[in-house]
Amino acid sequence: MNDLVSLLALPAIWAGGSPPQIVETLLDVLVAMLPVDFIYVRLFDADTEWPIEIARFAHSIVQVKPEEIGRALYQMFGDAASKWPPSGQIHIGGVEFFAGLALLGLQGEVGVVVTGSQSSDFPNQTDGLLLKVAANQAVVALQGARQLGEQKRLASELDGRVTERTGELVAANQTLTQEVEDRRRTEEALRRSEEALAASQHDLKLIINTIPALAWATRPDGYTEFLSQHYLDYAGLSAEQGQGWGWTAAIHPDDVTGLLAAWNTFLTSGEGGEAEARLRGSDGSYRWFLLRANPTRDERGDVVKWYGVNVDIDERKRAEEKAIEAERELQRTVDGIPALVGAFAADGTRIFINERGREFTGLSTDDLAGGGWRSTIHPDDIELEERKWYECVASGEPFEHEYRVRASDGTYRWHIARRVPVHDKAGKVIRWYGISHDIEGRKRAEAFVASEKHLLEMIASGSLLRDVLSALCVFVEDAAPDCFCDVHLINWSSSTFEYAVAPSLSPGYIAPIAGMPVDGDLLPCGIAAYQKTQVVAVDMESDPRWYTSPVRLHVLKHGYRSVWSTPICSREGRVLATFCIVQRKPASPSPHHQDLIAHATQIASIAIERSLIEAALRRSETLLSEAQRLSSTGAFSWRLDTDEIAFSEELYHIFELDPNSAVTLERLRERIHADDLQSLSAQMARVRAGQSYLGYEIRLRMPDSRVKYLRTFGRVIRHQDDRMECLTAVQDVTERRQAEEALGRARSELAHVTRVSSLGVLTASIAHEVSQPLSGIITNASTCLRMLAADPPNIDGARETARRTIRDGNLASDVITRLRALFSKRAPTVQSVDLNEAAREVIALSSGDLQSSRVVLQPEFAEGLPLVAGDRVQLQQVIMNLLRNAVDAMNGVDDRPRKLTIKTEPDEDDHVRLSVRDSGTGFGPDNAERLFEPFYTTKNEGMGMGLSVSRSIIESHCGRLWAAANDGPGVTFTFSVPEYSRERSSVQDVSVGTASAVGGVRRSVGAR
Repeated sequence: MNDLVSLLALPAIWAGGSPPQIVETLLDVLVAMLPVDFIYVRLFDADTEWPIEIARFAHSIVQVKPEEIGRALYQMFGDAASKWPPSGQIHIGGVEFFAGLALLGLQGEVGVVVTGSQSSDFPNQTDGLLLKVAANQAVVALQGARQLGEQKRLASELDGRVTERTGELVAANQTLTQEVEDRRRTEEALRRSEEALAASQHDLKLIINTIPALAWATRPDGYTEFLSQHYLDYAGLSAEQGQGWGWTAAIHPDDVTGLLAAWNTFLTSGEGGEAEARLRGSDGSYRWFLLRANPTRDERGDVVKWYGVNVDIDERKRAEEKAIEAERELQRTVDGIPALVGAFAADGTRIFINERGREFTGLSTDDLAGGGWRSTIHPDDIELEERKWYECVASGEPFEHEYRVRASDGTYRWHIARRVPVHDKAGKVIRWYGISHDIEGRKRAEAFVASEKHLLEMIASGSLLRDVLSALCVFVEDAAPDCFCDVHLINWSSSTFEYAVAPSLSPGYIAPIAGMPVDGDLLPCGIAAYQKTQVVAVDMESDPRWYTSPVRLHVLKHGYRSVWSTPICSREGRVLATFCIVQRKPASPSPHHQDLIAHATQIASIAIERSLIEAALRRSETLLSEAQRLSSTGAFSWRLDTDEIAFSEELYHIFELDPNSAVTLERLRERIHADDLQSLSAQMARVRAGQSYLGYEIRLRMPDSRVKYLRTFGRVIRHQDDRMECLTAVQDVTERRQAEEALGRARSELAHVTRVSSLGVLTASIAHEVSQPLSGIITNASTCLRMLAADPPNIDGARETARRTIRDGNLASDVITRLRALFSKRAPTVQSVDLNEAAREVIALSSGDLQSSRVVLQPEFAEGLPLVAGDRVQLQQVIMNLLRNAVDAMNGVDDRPRKLTIKTEPDEDDHVRLSVRDSGTGFGPDNAERLFEPFYTTKNEGMGMGLSVSRSIIESHCGRLWAAANDGPGVTFTFSVPEYSRERSSVQDVSVGTASAVGGVRRSVGAR
């Protein structure tokens, strides 16, 4: 747009100029505007005095004569210029050019303008438009110049003729008259030319006032003569106000001085130029404008006038300001990046580094130009870094490499550098950009991880504790070169240091520490161990705290000054050892040292704990193995998904299997007693269903037909992968079973004795029970005799009386039968028992004793009570014993009713419960369990065997008997036994006084 505006302003510059001046200015303008190698102008008016062919060349090609360009054009496009195309290709001096052509005039009658460039994309649309506009403007100027030249020529010719004919006026009057007429016509033509010129100037002024730019013109001294209407309208000035230097009123005050200085420079040098300033609009706002000024010269080269145009660049200026601010922000961002950012030339030379990089390395921008970056790379890394870098520069591949960079303090830190290329449109690398991150922490972490991994592998592989601790000390010493490490293990049973591990310290230094007491406040390691805190002795020589410490002279003697002791603790916080670091100079631990100490103590804790645990585990395994052997207890695991079975050593011995042979379910079934296989299958089904069990008993039949009794306890566990495994302990209870059977027989005898001893106590009750039916028999017999002796005999009455006699006899017989069963010595049998009915029979036998003791009995029997499995007589014996104890407990009670309640009800887990509640004196809180001990009694005349025998009977029925104090006075004795079922009765083998069951009967050992 700026170039187009400049072209439209050319006629104002050419006004009054000669054709040569017009052509020369046109060539200068086009050479400046268009990307051309030459411009050629051909004028077809051969009568004019200016050159016919004119050319202007750029510096990029060898100059040739204009005639050669003309010949090349005629050869390529022909003689008729009006038919020449707007663009084409020509060869001049062996060089191919892409030409843009524009006719001067509608048919090229004035001439032709040809521009040439070696660029294949010339001319583009913009170039063609500018060339066409320039040609049109030149045609207008040339036509005006020709008309002016014609006027001058005609005037000159007329003057010559007048002078030539002056002497001949008289003789040539007729000729003079003709010449006067010719002059008139010439003047008319001149007038018309002047009118045409005025019209042209009017059109030019209209164009200047119409173009979207602020045009102006000044005298050679800078005095403004002309401002375009657009200029006046924008600035809100009148033509008179803008004259001279009045136009400066519209310039921003801050820009006036600079603009006038630039304008004076143009005037002084006589060369055109540009300046930027803010112009105030008619609305009072300021906008940035670009002021372009070009001088017009006469034939002598003197400036005759200045022409200029002001172009609105406010949007561009704001965009530039934003771009500048964005560039500053980018620079701040690059400098603020927490890394070293650099830029490199295409050949790999570093040309930029951000502020953080300069601060880190201490390099300046000048140091970069002198190759100073190379000096910051570690000598061991520079060769590989440069080789890899230049390989990437040659291949154009991204670069990534790790190397050490020297910081400004002289220390080296690991960095990782990444650099990527930037390409131009042709794919050529024009720049490299890179960033370098500090990875010193990562490198140290990697070294830590590698060392820790090695140490943990040593621990996991079972390396000796001394070897692990020695490697740990070496690890710390490598990471902290000025430090020497040792680890002091502690024996808390004697509160002494057991031994020390210190690969880099002399034996003379560490040997005296072994056996020293841990307590005291004069030894750094002892203080650290007792107080569970780090103890730092910065300087053992000057610190008064250690003046009286015996370790001070020892440390100084070996050339050490600082001692740092840190406790090594277990996960539970127990101090296992101390970790000590010594240095030859006074020092305190840095954050890096503290990190090392934390890592070292943690690893040492793991190693020492594992060593202690492994030692304890070995001892535990030995104890477990001996305990299993002594208790005849083995263990096995059964994986339910694979049926894999693992036996302990003792279990192989119990099953009498070869320890080297594999154990399978089939081999187990071969050892199980045939009668217990069904029970085993049921237990295995429960385990496969995920149900745990408390225990059961099973029998083995050995190859020599011996029978072993085993007791098992186990549970099912579910692993994280959802696999189930059954863990079981198995005890050989054959000897105990045989002893229990013998004990059961002895207890059965004792129970019989107890029952017999109770016979005397129950004699009165028995007599009372029997006397009633006997009295009834006698009465009924006497009545029957009287009825038969009557006249007539009362046969029906006698018959009814006889029936009552038979009833009372049966009643007496039943009483005797129950007494015989209760006190007889016979083997128990398992059967279904109605606990309500059994209790009623006992109550009937004890009714006399209850009445004589003034006891009020309240039975509460549950209706529909399930039958229980057991021996009827033994269960009745327990009920009778509980009733007798309740009566005896209320003998001394006179201040309240002697109330006794016997109650039955269903219980949990398919059991039935019977309880006997009295309102007696009760018992102390410590006597609840002692009541069931043999020979323990609270009665003066008691033997202390009743409750003991009763508990044995109930436990032999897979039940439980217990006592509990009432909320009020008295005690409640309760027993619970299983319900009756055919399966239970078919496999249960109850023995009085034993708590075992053969055949896999499920019982809740210790339940409730």
